[in-house]
Amino acid sequence: MGEKTYYVYILASKRNGTLYIGITCNLIRRVYEHKKGLVKGFTKKYRVHNLVYYESTTDVRAAIEREKRLKKWNRAWKIKLIEKMNPTWKDLYFELGEMDCIPDEE
Repeated sequence: MGEKTYYVYILASKRNGTLYIGITCNLIRRVYEHKKGLVKGFTKKYRVHNLVYYESTTDVRAAIEREKRLKKWNRAWKIKLIEKMNPTWKDLYFELGEMDCIPDEE
């Protein structure tokens, strides 16, 4: 069995809208859950379901630390990070295709 990949991701309600930062080992499944309202809480309440940024690592500790750091960033820094990867704020979920990710519990 190969190394597991962990993703730190940012969802947005719209361009320059409400942001949510999360971590997962199965990006496609997790974003799908957000989009379908299967995740109770913040993203469902505020309709935050467009994948606008993500990064990956095989180091779970690094992913957790990165998520914590990004959550502490000010909004302008987060927007700059998103726009560096995704200047038009398009929903990247539809471009993910088939990713190598194990669909198990996180």
